[in-house]
Amino acid sequence: MSSGDFFQATSLGPYLLRNRVVLPPLTRSRSTQPGNIPNALMAEYYKQRSGAGFMVTEGTQIEPRGQGYAWTPGIHSNEQIEGWKKITKAVHEEGGVIFAQLWHVGRVSHTSLQPQGDAPVAPSAILADNVKVFIETGPGEGALAEPSMPRELTNAEVKELVQLYVQAARNALEADFDGVEIHCANGYLVNQFISEHTNKRTDEYGGSLQNRLRFLREILVAVAEVVGPDRLGVRFAPLFSSTEEDRVYLGLVESDPHDTYIEAVKVLEEVGVEYLSIAEADWDNAPELPVDFREDLRGTFSGRIIYAGRYTVERGVRLLESGLGDLVAFGRPFIANPDLPKRIANGWPLNDVDPATMYGGTGRGYIDYPVYRG
Repeated sequence: MSSGDFFQATSLGPYLLRNRVVLPPLTRSRSTQPGNIPNALMAEYYKQRSGAGFMVTEGTQIEPRGQGYAWTPGIHSNEQIEGWKKITKAVHEEGGVIFAQLWHVGRVSHTSLQPQGDAPVAPSAILADNVKVFIETGPGEGALAEPSMPRELTNAEVKELVQLYVQAARNALEADFDGVEIHCANGYLVNQFISEHTNKRTDEYGGSLQNRLRFLREILVAVAEVVGPDRLGVRFAPLFSSTEEDRVYLGLVESDPHDTYIEAVKVLEEVGVEYLSIAEADWDNAPELPVDFREDLRGTFSGRIIYAGRYTVERGVRLLESGLGDLVAFGRPFIANPDLPKRIANGWPLNDVDPATMYGGTGRGYIDYPVYRG
């Protein structure tokens, strides 16, 4: 077993990746206010980590209603597009490949984060429980809060949201991103449409599983026409446990998660999506994904598969050797180790992450983690 498995070049759509180490989407809440604008500080952060074979941005909201946490960046205004250009330029100068993650939180938001203080939007008017959102309580200050009661989207609004994803994809191309990933995980908007627990609609977007997958399908078909299916990825976060401890994960544990997500992946395969990113549960004692589910994912989907969630180098090597995954994403280790690929290649020790500086703030705990000096 060797870390060399991570350094076999592999293709992803039109790109040749120099390694199989991925920087996954990691919310850091450092955008410039007002306007949730990406900035030079963020450009330095991504530049430092551009040794990754593949990078995906933190979730970036596709419209003002899509925001669920203070200081997260958007990709719906001209100022935001110009801000992202600084980041893509910095990454490309280092030879990196970076996709934008297109994000809408749906019901996982608070009225203080919504335009005009309106209610968040969702497939159905069902309150999000077992989750907190981070709201701004003053300049540079924030606090955790309960999500607000959402209102149900009209049928026409659902169709308009598909076009908002399309426009966000166009904006990403204008900002010189190499492609886009649709955030369909962690209990956010697309996940809310898929889930039997959060989608109680009686129109064509609710009821049967195929109807609940309709929003996903329409987004992927429309966005693929803009960016090309070979520059399109999707992120899911299937859960296979429903204990009270596990329900902290936004509570979306389907009665048949295996069938739900295999059917969802069939949609990706039909559209020709380039990659599937699986975010595994990452808390202590979190449930493992069943092996038969991983095998069925591989048998159903012909594109690249990325896994993330509590991966060590050793566990990542085993995954690559099994053939069930093609790339491995490291979250907290990449936050604390901007030179993570070099550390993996050389067996160097890792910095520990500082949880106090994960969200919001300055460059401390963001761009000041040291590279390895020996």
